[in-house]
Amino acid sequence: MLRRSIIAVAGVLALILGGHRLLPELGGFTPVLESLLPWLGVAVPVLLVVALFTRSWQVIVAVLVPAAVWGVMFGPALLRSPPGGPSDLSVATVNVGVTNAASGRAVRAVSKGRDLIAAQELTPGGPAAKALGERFPHHYQVSTVGLWSRFPIVEARKADIGLDWVRALRAVVRTPKGKLTVYVMHLASARPGKTAQRDETLAHARKIIDRDESEHLLLLGDLNTATTDRKRSGLVPPLSDAQQEAGSGFGFTWPSSFPLTRPDHILYRGLTATSAGVEPAAGSDHRAAFASLRLGEGS
Repeated sequence: MLRRSIIAVAGVLALILGGHRLLPELGGFTPVLESLLPWLGVAVPVLLVVALFTRSWQVIVAVLVPAAVWGVMFGPALLRSPPGGPSDLSVATVNVGVTNAASGRAVRAVSKGRDLIAAQELTPGGPAAKALGERFPHHYQVSTVGLWSRFPIVEARKADIGLDWVRALRAVVRTPKGKLTVYVMHLASARPGKTAQRDETLAHARKIIDRDESEHLLLLGDLNTATTDRKRSGLVPPLSDAQQEAGSGFGFTWPSSFPLTRPDHILYRGLTATSAGVEPAAGSDHRAAFASLRLGEGS
């Protein structure tokens, strides 16, 4: 009975890992499961230890199947090295936390050495906005999202992602290598059984990207969509992911105390990511995501 149970669990685990996109959404529960997909690998060593006690090669081989599937899916992220090389921009995005009294300290640390900073859950006139305003000469803020820049912002307006309140913006930044279109977005939240509104905002974001003909485009923000969430495929492609292209590891950003998933993203088109990573943001329940990128000549 123990041997059969282990084989059955190993088989189900392998099927969920390898075939998760074939599972029905189950009212929004499956996308949330997908957000935690890399953590299913924790079950493999537990199963393997139990399998060893059975002294059955068949059981041990059965447990190695989900291990191999997990390795194929996530091994490259753990083994990847940043491509490096010259970069033109250092950018970061951080959800500062609307009730975070230390948000000023958080953004001062995150913004050090950066050219562009995107922030979400801002309090208008709050400590984060004030701290960034002291450090950057150019900025545009609408409602609870904002962009701060070392380079001139030559165009700026709010963007509609289908919510009743504004949580997105579009700005054009004039860099030494040409113009760069930057979107900052904070999409609707996703919870077990409640992903419909998040899915709608993702669809709006995709329409915005498709309509935008900018050669160099950057999307920064809290997209409330994990890297492994099936719905993120609406954005990647056509955009590329800085963490996947130039980061090492999974780059989890939430919750900050023990990150389990990555809702915060740096996505782009017409650029090349040279490095990417994650760093703490004091007092926030998110960690900040950062990346270095290279633009092509002109725009």
